[in-house]
Amino acid sequence: MTFSTLALVITLGLCGPLLALRQAWHIPVILGELSAGIVFGTTGFGILHATDPLFTFLADMGFALVMFVAGTHVPVRDPAVRAALGSGAIRAVLVGLLATAAGFGIARWFDTAHGAVYAVLMASSSAALVLPITDSLGLRGKPVLALTAQVAIADTACVVALPLVIDPGNAARAALGAIVVAVAATVLFLVLRHLELSGTRRRVHRLSEDRAFALELRVSLAVLFALCALATRTHVSIMLAGFAAGLAVAGVGEPRRVARQLFAINDGFLGPLFFVWLGARLDLREFGDHPRLIALGLALGSGAVLVHLTTRLAGQPIAFGTLAAAQVGVPVAAVTVGSQLHVLVPGEASAMMLGALCTIAAAALAASRIAAASTRAK
Repeated sequence: MTFSTLALVITLGLCGPLLALRQAWHIPVILGELSAGIVFGTTGFGILHATDPLFTFLADMGFALVMFVAGTHVPVRDPAVRAALGSGAIRAVLVGLLATAAGFGIARWFDTAHGAVYAVLMASSSAALVLPITDSLGLRGKPVLALTAQVAIADTACVVALPLVIDPGNAARAALGAIVVAVAATVLFLVLRHLELSGTRRRVHRLSEDRAFALELRVSLAVLFALCALATRTHVSIMLAGFAAGLAVAGVGEPRRVARQLFAINDGFLGPLFFVWLGARLDLREFGDHPRLIALGLALGSGAVLVHLTTRLAGQPIAFGTLAAAQVGVPVAAVTVGSQLHVLVPGEASAMMLGALCTIAAAALAASRIAAASTRAK
């Protein structure tokens, strides 16, 4: 990878904000970044080579940071959300059971061995996508709290479950590694809470701000990458390490200054680089050789929306159920991890991303309907 390639990648990352410029459409920034990578990568011009070791390593850093930020979006400290955990858990379990049946049914229909993976994909929700939408619409009330709890539970459960189901032959090893990472994240949470309660964190914060040392940011990144190193040593995806580190920080409360600094690094550099790399890695030409996988992607996307709509039986409005179906992190992780382990059939990664895009489109339409209804109510 050269500086000219890096400059191209960062420039292509601007396609994300440009496509998401119109707020009423609720299009996630990653859609433009993925599309740009597809056009300039394996599917399109072939200018970007996703197999380049340096490009891949930078993308792994971006993946870890993306999952870390996703973990910090889970509102574990909000007492109102904790009070809604009961109804949220019931809906998440209902969706999970139906997604399991649908996942194995789709796998049998398309003659693949990844029914458990499909189940996790369809059961997942994306806190990093859903919560900003509800915040931007200014939504309040019990339905929103229940939705938030449901999404948080589903997001966390599916991130933990994915490494166990994507490579069943090594599920025991993955489970052991996941336990090690979870213990390390718990220790991290306890240390951070002690530093917060003792006032040490505030003293370090004032020193860092006065002297422009950026100590909290340096420590946050060091801890994140140390946890990723532990995950790598224990044969667990860095997805879990990043998400667990984010949950630990969310449990204590992320300082706003650190959040802004991480936002700059993630959304301004490593995050776009990762999604452009991911798009460059996808080979949509495989759909031409395996056109039935287009139907697989549509089945995964529509299946995810349909199983989430069943929460109407538990009192959830249809628009909120559709919004809860939005998925980003788990499908991206499935594609990334599955490709690294070489367990996906040709075109299956593209099918998974097509399914995710279907859920994003449905969530955008649902958000528009919620916004219109909110406007009429005023």
